[in-house]
Amino acid sequence: METGPTVPDGPIVVKVGGSTLGSHDTALQDVAALQRDGVRVVVVHGGGSVISRWMERQGARPRFVRGLRVTDAQSLEIVTAVLTGLVNKQLVASLMTLGAKALGLSGVDGGLLEARVADEELGYVGEVTRVNPEPLVNALEGGYIPLVAPVGLHRADGSAYSGALLNINGDTVAGELAHAMGAGKLIFLTDVEGVMDGSGRVIRRLNSRSARAMLASGVVKGGMIPKLAACLRAVETVPIAEVVDGRRPGALMESLRGSPTGTAVVAR
Repeated sequence: METGPTVPDGPIVVKVGGSTLGSHDTALQDVAALQRDGVRVVVVHGGGSVISRWMERQGARPRFVRGLRVTDAQSLEIVTAVLTGLVNKQLVASLMTLGAKALGLSGVDGGLLEARVADEELGYVGEVTRVNPEPLVNALEGGYIPLVAPVGLHRADGSAYSGALLNINGDTVAGELAHAMGAGKLIFLTDVEGVMDGSGRVIRRLNSRSARAMLASGVVKGGMIPKLAACLRAVETVPIAEVVDGRRPGALMESLRGSPTGTAVVAR
């Protein structure tokens, strides 16, 4: 007999990417089921593949540095339109069709995410400097699943970027929100089986020390870099963060039942 999900004390923060939302995954169905079971869920979404397609249509070639998208002024318009508009509203519509109550937000709304440009080589890419969880708390108390698009607002500091919209890595946002809210769990639904060692084998469990060593050694590459860094940030206040294969049907439910198939990151 299949057991129900274990309900943690704090809300669950789930990061979903466009690459995992296909014909076989059940991420949105699982999120809707969790809400029916009384579990508070915050969803952070990406949309990198959709952004890349729209950039190519505009003749702009996507470029990445250390797993982060380089965002110039033209790219920022596309990123903002795609993430806060097309992708966010499609996900809200999908959840509502599944019978869930969902509310679309971006990091700009309610001052949820304040950020700054940390590396001008990346352009309009933000590093989170402050999280105001009030909009998420209000949404959850109202019975909604907040879906957060990872676009933030540059802090008012008199710099050339002051007050500008900023593209923020979705994995980073998920880690920061989980940290700020004292989440019960952070779960990354991704398109790989988990964090892998140098031989390509999935590492089932990492503590903070070993995770930092992996980042420093260069074993972790590309898009897994911000995911693992976000896990490290989260577990400062969150009991556990997991990177699991979101393409697997029921992956989110497996994680909450205590039988994930990916990598668990804990503080110690």
